[in-house]
Amino acid sequence: MHAIVFVTCPSEGDAERISKALLERRLAACVSAIPGVRSLYLWRGSVESASETLLLIKTRANLVGELMEEVRRIHPYEVPEIVAVQISGGFKGYLDWIDDETAR
Repeated sequence: MHAIVFVTCPSEGDAERISKALLERRLAACVSAIPGVRSLYLWRGSVESASETLLLIKTRANLVGELMEEVRRIHPYEVPEIVAVQISGGFKGYLDWIDDETAR
């Protein structure tokens, strides 16, 4: 089983730092960073907006808990967006590659 984890970051620098940490610890096989995402959200009763970088983190489902702990540890937000969705299907070669790259 595999997952994609969505994480928003306040800057491209934060996104790169988080991505590298996850890759170095083999918690992710690939992280795609999408800069310039505009987020509108409620925060403590007010509507806020921010320009963020969205990370799409590809990993094995059994690593999601540890991955979330690592993101939470190094992310600058008080309440970071960390949302995991299960991959229900995909190209077997790619999914096998995720397994290979996240093997420890």
